Amino acid sequence: QYKFRDLTIEEMKNVNKIYPNFTFSINTYTFKDGSQKDLLNFSGTVPVKYGNSYNIPIHLWILDSHPFAPPICYLKPTMNMGIAVGKHVDAHGRIYLPYLQNWSHPKSTVIGLIKEMISKFEEELPLYSLSPLDAARQSELLSYIANITEGDTDMKSKSKICGGKYEGCFNKITVVGAGDLGIACVLAVAAKGAADKVVLLDLSEGAAKGGTMDLEIFALPNVEISKDFSASADSKVVILTVNSLGNAQTYLDVIQSNVDLFGGIIPAISHYSQNAVLLVASHPVEVMTYVSWKLSAFPQNRVIGVGASLDTERFQYILTNLLKAQLLAKDAWIVGEQGEDKVPAWTSCNLFANQTEAMTARNLREKVANRAMEVLKEKGQRSWSVGLSVADLTDSILRDKRKVHSVSTLAKGCCNINSEVFLSLPCILGTNGVIEMVKLEEDPLVQEKLQSCAGSIHDLQQQLKL
Repeated sequence: QYKFRDLTIEEMKNVNKIYPNFTFSINTYTFKDGSQKDLLNFSGTVPVKYGNSYNIPIHLWILDSHPFAPPICYLKPTMNMGIAVGKHVDAHGRIYLPYLQNWSHPKSTVIGLIKEMISKFEEELPLYSLSPLDAARQSELLSYIANITEGDTDMKSKSKICGGKYEGCFNKITVVGAGDLGIACVLAVAAKGAADKVVLLDLSEGAAKGGTMDLEIFALPNVEISKDFSASADSKVVILTVNSLGNAQTYLDVIQSNVDLFGGIIPAISHYSQNAVLLVASHPVEVMTYVSWKLSAFPQNRVIGVGASLDTERFQYILTNLLKAQLLAKDAWIVGEQGEDKVPAWTSCNLFANQTEAMTARNLREKVANRAMEVLKEKGQRSWSVGLSVADLTDSILRDKRKVHSVSTLAKGCCNINSEVFLSLPCILGTNGVIEMVKLEEDPLVQEKLQSCAGSIHDLQQQLKL
């Protein structure tokens, strides 16, 4: 059942060489949503120096998407040990480390994880000795932890909603990335009111800063901030806003940094929310949507990019309200690439009495569209405006609105495009993402521009290391 079996076996062999006291087995792990999987796991002790020398018992579960998703780590205290809750350990013994949050294959390994675990435990010892009375009380907690990690979760303890169903029926969404765009998406989605719960997955290192800290201070209802991928479990929509902040020199290097970043995120996200729609807002959106599709192995309808959705809404608004061309606006779209290479297009071809009348109407439409494009080019893509657009897309998906949006979708087979590239095209969105692509009016110039966009994007993708 392991997707990368050979890589996993090889890594476990390396772990066994360095830590021969670890015992390996296959057991059932129960996730927060009650779903279960048989997973490879191992337990043993690691040496920690904290004044004296201690052997700290740990238990690691290896996910079936390993090595692209980090292990789930717990302490395994004996009856006479108490859990010292701290910044790296919670009351149930779950271990949280920067190494886990920043997990990225191939630089991240289980051996490297254990080394950081030892280092952090030497700064703050995670366990302490219990008195006999405390040890008796500890046994109840240990029993609870064992139930969580060994597949015997008491589902009665979960909150029931939606007529006896569990929280899987919630309209839950996760926003990955706590930068300006990520926070803007959280605020916009919360204001829209479509989601019952919004999780902001903050993958940055160190303590909460800036907007994340403000969100914690002012505590919006139904908004949770977490650094743990498992908090995203059972999301119906996962919005990706992260971008690499590395020191890349060339445009290709910048994109490759983002690809590497997604390599540590998408497998974990797709593991915890296997039926989610992935909505990509990271740059460049067409390429990163393609990368998300490849890394997740999700069907193409459930991986979309924000694409030209904001530009299209603005374009239609300009036509309707500034240029008073309401009849044109309802069939007007921005397609292709996000940015300078966006193309105005139309989804209906009106029937005219003769060719002259049709030519006159199209010339008029072209003039109006050119004026609208000039106004549109003056508009920037600020975080809050993109956030509003993302919230609108999310609302259409969660509420199954069957509304048409211009989003990045797999364009292969459209306009004689034969490569696997994502371009903005008008699509009907619903619960499962793209329901249907709306056919564009046949226009040789639009087709030529879309084919050119597809060619340049495909050439760029060929240079990336996935």
